[in-house]
Amino acid sequence: MDIAAIFLPLAGFLIAGLFGRLIGDRASMAVTTLAVCVAALISWWLFFDVAIDGNVRTHSLLLWINSGTFVADWALKFDTLTAVMLIVVNTVSAMVHIYSIGYMSHDHSKPRFFAYLSLFTFAMLMLVTADNLIQLFFGWEGVGLASYLLIGFWYEKESARAAAVKAFLVNRVGDFGFALGIFAVYKIFGTVRYEEIFAAVPHMVDARINFLGMDLPALTTACLLLFVGAMGKSAQLGLHTWLPDAMEGPTPVSALIHAATMVTAGVFMLARMSPLFEYAPDALAVVCVVGALTAFVAATIGLTQFDIKRVIAYSTMSQLGYMFFAIGVSAYQAAIFHLMTHAFFKALLFLGAGSVIHAMGGEQDMRKMGGIWRLIPTTYALMWIGSLALAGIGIPGVFGFAGFYSKDMILEAAWAAHSGVGNLAYWLGVIAALMTAFYSGRLLFLTFHGKPRADHHTMEHAHESPPVMLVPLIVLAAGAVLAGVIGFGIFVGDGREGFWREAILVLHGQDSIEAAHHAPEWVSLLPLLAGLVGLGASWLFYIQSPGLPGAVVRAFKPIHQLFFRKWYFDEIYDALLVKPAFVLGRVFWKAGDGAIIDRLGPDGVAATSIGIARRASRLESGYVYHYAFVMVIGVVALVSWYVFGGRI
Repeated sequence: MDIAAIFLPLAGFLIAGLFGRLIGDRASMAVTTLAVCVAALISWWLFFDVAIDGNVRTHSLLLWINSGTFVADWALKFDTLTAVMLIVVNTVSAMVHIYSIGYMSHDHSKPRFFAYLSLFTFAMLMLVTADNLIQLFFGWEGVGLASYLLIGFWYEKESARAAAVKAFLVNRVGDFGFALGIFAVYKIFGTVRYEEIFAAVPHMVDARINFLGMDLPALTTACLLLFVGAMGKSAQLGLHTWLPDAMEGPTPVSALIHAATMVTAGVFMLARMSPLFEYAPDALAVVCVVGALTAFVAATIGLTQFDIKRVIAYSTMSQLGYMFFAIGVSAYQAAIFHLMTHAFFKALLFLGAGSVIHAMGGEQDMRKMGGIWRLIPTTYALMWIGSLALAGIGIPGVFGFAGFYSKDMILEAAWAAHSGVGNLAYWLGVIAALMTAFYSGRLLFLTFHGKPRADHHTMEHAHESPPVMLVPLIVLAAGAVLAGVIGFGIFVGDGREGFWREAILVLHGQDSIEAAHHAPEWVSLLPLLAGLVGLGASWLFYIQSPGLPGAVVRAFKPIHQLFFRKWYFDEIYDALLVKPAFVLGRVFWKAGDGAIIDRLGPDGVAATSIGIARRASRLESGYVYHYAFVMVIGVVALVSWYVFGGRI
């Protein structure tokens, strides 16, 4: 049962990938979808068996690497952290597979698409079940490869190809740092197995390591290098530019990659390595600051975007920032709680956006929508549920949507940490919460309300999605409504110690979640107030006074341009990195490869051969006396060599 939850998606990938053309579209969709759905059901059973009942276990499948003192098994580790990730990954993947049957019904490469989805799922499962850093890195690179294939699935489009390459290259930067981090861990501990590393950490607090010629604290250096990898995968500020461009992939891909799986890999990895990070407070402070800045900056960009999928993508980046600064204040459990709740409502929002795009004939610009809520009422209601969960709306002490419980706990923990970086994270998080609620309302009002802005033909053909697309939305909506209120007690409430057991380590005196439960009431009410103000402001701007957004843009044009142009990160990287790389590449190509290597090498040899052949061909004149003359010269030369050769 345990192994089936991991390897069923791989089986689906192999069948659809290798035999898709033979068995056809329907069979390919059926086998991959069925495999992931069964894996999802097993994952829920594992959750209750492992996380609730405490039956933690590790299955060693085979000895993978044995080189000198370096040993790495291929093993499956099942503890609470793994169990939570399994239900998140497999459940969302199952819903995406089912949804894709309807969404991709007109595509001509369905077996390839479903094979890629299953490959991605398997790689993510490998990542979360690893019991050592090498197997983790295998899954890490696997999701990178699969995301490249999925983002560039419509490879006929130049924009899709460019987005896939961009995602791959930006992630390679982070992955290089991650690989260095693994090397550093092995250098310090002499092993890559989690249990052996974690057992030795307390004895290595004062260890030093030489890195780039500098004598540095070993644990801090290793943690910062690991964090660079997390920054790339989880689109943190600086290595985030691939995320919005990845919207070029089909909408189900956006839901799978940007809601519950690939982008949460960095959060999972830091939580898994909590026994290491707890002894590196300086590294945690860096994680906290980067996460807080990411949450804020991404929210500002989300305010100004018009592509419905890009707005949701920037909200993903912002919510990942919340998870990271939770880890930065040692609130790992709150980070994973938000990871779980976020998976449900963000997958709901992405797939809901896909339902809108389906209804609008492929249109993604919210400026060309409006007035369609009566045409797609079910999608409209479900999008409201996802948006309210994202905005963190609820009634304290009564009921709240999923984000109300998890995001507020993160903010309370940041305040309760009573540190400089914690206070920075709290206030930036509150401001980001206000902006999150604003752009969530803006998305709803621009898309569904007001006067129709689409052409008459589009509005005539706008229709609700088929049941195969709506049923997954309803399942995810149930999670967006119930996951917070059900999971609060065991994830971050009184039952958290028994629930997490030894999956996460928090040192004595650093338990910000415990402190958060004793925070003043205003600390927990302020984020809710910010969310309500944000929603109210969006209603004022886009329903009550539609001319107000234009007036604000004109009044604050420089700030609006800064946000709309995404803080100019792409332009800066283009100027500092991309263009110089192209110039250098062109120099090496033209001056180095062309003018020197090719000229003196293959081209030079070829030109010389052609010249000799051309001269030799002149002898082939077709006149007998020319041939006789050459023969005479040959005979004279031969006789001369015979007569005089021995004397020389």
